[in-house]
Amino acid sequence: MTPELALDHIWTLAGCERAALRSVHFTGSEPALPSVFRVGALACATIAATGLAAAEYHRLRTGRGQPVSVDMRRALASFRSERYLRIDGGPPPALRDPVTGFYETRDGRWIQLHTNFAHHLAGVLKVLGCENDRAAVASAIRGWDGAALDQTLADAGLCAALIRTPQEWTALDQAKAIARLPLFEIERIGDAPPELATRHASPSVNAGSRPLSGVRVLDLSRIIAGPVGGRALAQHGAEVLMINGPHLPNIAPLVIDNGRGKRSAVLDLRDAAGRETLRGLTRDADVFLQAYRPGALAARGFGPDDAARLRPGIVYVSVCAYGYEGPWASRRGFDSLVQSASGIAATEQRAAASAEPRHLPCQALDHATGYLAAFGAMAALARRATEGGSWHVKVSLAQTGRWLQSFGEIPDGWQAPELTLDDVRDCLETVQSGFGRVQAVQPAEQLDGTPAFLALPPAPIGTHEAKWV
Repeated sequence: MTPELALDHIWTLAGCERAALRSVHFTGSEPALPSVFRVGALACATIAATGLAAAEYHRLRTGRGQPVSVDMRRALASFRSERYLRIDGGPPPALRDPVTGFYETRDGRWIQLHTNFAHHLAGVLKVLGCENDRAAVASAIRGWDGAALDQTLADAGLCAALIRTPQEWTALDQAKAIARLPLFEIERIGDAPPELATRHASPSVNAGSRPLSGVRVLDLSRIIAGPVGGRALAQHGAEVLMINGPHLPNIAPLVIDNGRGKRSAVLDLRDAAGRETLRGLTRDADVFLQAYRPGALAARGFGPDDAARLRPGIVYVSVCAYGYEGPWASRRGFDSLVQSASGIAATEQRAAASAEPRHLPCQALDHATGYLAAFGAMAALARRATEGGSWHVKVSLAQTGRWLQSFGEIPDGWQAPELTLDDVRDCLETVQSGFGRVQAVQPAEQLDGTPAFLALPPAPIGTHEAKWV
């Protein structure tokens, strides 16, 4: 699978005009990171789709097209943006709890724990009946059979995944449900008149304006996939307001990396006043991006149909881990867990003859799904411009992972050299922020007429009021 073919699949699946593909140019080749999977093609294609969608939306508004280019090294730097983040010239920020990782079980299987949130760690330790110590956790897990522990932790609402081969994964009902789904879905969920420049744009949109000027985005997501989608919209000019709950955990470096270009507010949706404020924000939004488990926001009155009633013409974007159908639809999950469950970690282990499972060299499912979310939002905005309507975009890490696995493998790709911080220094920029001096990866897509950039530095959670500028 080449970046060109992957982009063609994304673009045609969304029903976009194929003639636009001629304006995209790729550089670089694989393997560009140590992996047998074609993560370079995935990065290039999803980032290019986002850039091209921005260029095409700008063309709808101004009548002027522009070339788009993506270099594989820069795309992969974006896919590893959290690894290259530096604050005040300090060391790489810690992203993982020490207990997170792979463990061997009594029956010779492997299981992965994900304990980066304190309540997930506490729940795992309670199930295992051990202390918060990696050696104690390993000892406790050796008293369990892998499948039994995997199910027990899932039933407790905790985050873990049995390491499965691709064959074991495809035999599961969840994999069969995913196999019936396309890479993403863009469906019309309500009627509304056509709307191009949005209610919030300047009456005069000239060739120098940004593609998404005047587009308002509510970003109700955390960690990587959803926030990357919101960040990608911000780097093409959208006004993105990030909404966090006061009780919801976060990972500080990811708040910084993925909060660039956004304003940050706090609302408590458990409270009637918080819900009413969010309803008011939704009435003036263009895009509602959320990464809660399927059904969770609908229970608070903010499902896609609720949003379409509040704001006819809304583009509602849903991001989840394991997809929207099947027995695992409500299971908690993260990128690394989907890799473990679906055979990706086992494939990397087999290819490298490793003693234990191996993940991809980047959070590729997270980042690709985030860019697909941004692409879907812009494709839906373009449909709203030409035919009207309210729209629902659905993406998931598992659907993205299945697509990556379909690309085929690169023989000995795991032997490729690492992409170090020194290798990507020309991809970085430095900004002053409420966190200090932040060094982070610049947008990878190059648009000749409307360059992608992040106009705002990252802000600590709750810095701003919950209102539009």
